[in-house]
Amino acid sequence: MVKEKEAKKIIFDNNLKPLQAYNLAKATKVEVIDRFQLILEIFTRRATTTEAKLQIQLATQKNELKHAKEKVRLTKMGEQPGFMGIGVYEAEVYIEAIKRQIHTIQKKLKRVREKRVLHRYRRAELGFSSIALAGYTNAGKSSLFNAIAEQTARVDNALFTTLSTTTRLVEFSKRKFLLTDTVGFIDRLPLSLIEAFHSTLEETIYSDLILLVLDVSEPIQIIEKKIKTCQETIEHIGASNVSVITVFNKIDKLSEVDVKQKFEILKEKTKNPILISALTQTNIDKLKKEIVKKLEGYIQASFFLPLTNEAMPLISWVHTEADVKKTDYLNNNIQIVFEAPPDFAEKIKKRVNELNGKFEATYSPKN
Repeated sequence: MVKEKEAKKIIFDNNLKPLQAYNLAKATKVEVIDRFQLILEIFTRRATTTEAKLQIQLATQKNELKHAKEKVRLTKMGEQPGFMGIGVYEAEVYIEAIKRQIHTIQKKLKRVREKRVLHRYRRAELGFSSIALAGYTNAGKSSLFNAIAEQTARVDNALFTTLSTTTRLVEFSKRKFLLTDTVGFIDRLPLSLIEAFHSTLEETIYSDLILLVLDVSEPIQIIEKKIKTCQETIEHIGASNVSVITVFNKIDKLSEVDVKQKFEILKEKTKNPILISALTQTNIDKLKKEIVKKLEGYIQASFFLPLTNEAMPLISWVHTEADVKKTDYLNNNIQIVFEAPPDFAEKIKKRVNELNGKFEATYSPKN
């Protein structure tokens, strides 16, 4: 097949061990890469910010560390002469060199993350509700970001155009919100890549509302698969307690009949679904109304509580059901700042009082 197609590269949709890749390359005389390496190549081309580049380097080095012993073994056998330009290194020496690189990258990312956390605290002090655009890659998140924020973020018909976050202050319905565009999700995204992009994905965790964007013009089976992937990713990064509006984008590509048929099938599998077209601005005003409706009932509150065995179920409950903004441990006490609907906050207040704690409602976004 390689000869017939004059292929320059073979890509496998699963992960390959170094020996497998080597044997395949030896047999076919062309480069062989797996799914992980392909994603890394695309990420590398799309990365524009220092943080995104560092995250990609971290994922690359962690992958290298995972396969280091096998690669060095192949090198020592003479099967990959001049591997990585370092000749025949002992496995331990090579592994130690990778670990040093990982440590250096992590230190740099820590500084970037500290700056991000500081920015997040400053935004929180302003009292604006935050909205995160999330969803499967190439679903039209950046186009929707532009439609809501009336900005011009990069829009491209390609995978992973957004590898870092963009946040803008937007205003509609006489209210101001912080809108953030985030990195796209993908099916079977390697765990190391999720970990590498964790600081970027944190913007989703700490948001008050997630707009989960999906391309409704795709075949129904593909959409269902992507819904599952997005929901699993949201759960994996710890954002399952954040309110969600599912935005089915690109209705301009379908007939009204097709849109209705798909919506009937998909609405039961998603949270608060709405149909829009970011390109033609269809139903954008309707989406804005849903956003306001979803956020206007939330209040922000805090409580101070002694750390006892009786308090632990309450603390766990709040972290599971509410949007926790901040957790501080002071001696044998805990202070938690959270956002939740008024009825849930009232239940927390009652329980806090029973445990001799202190409860305070700090602000209501609707005021």
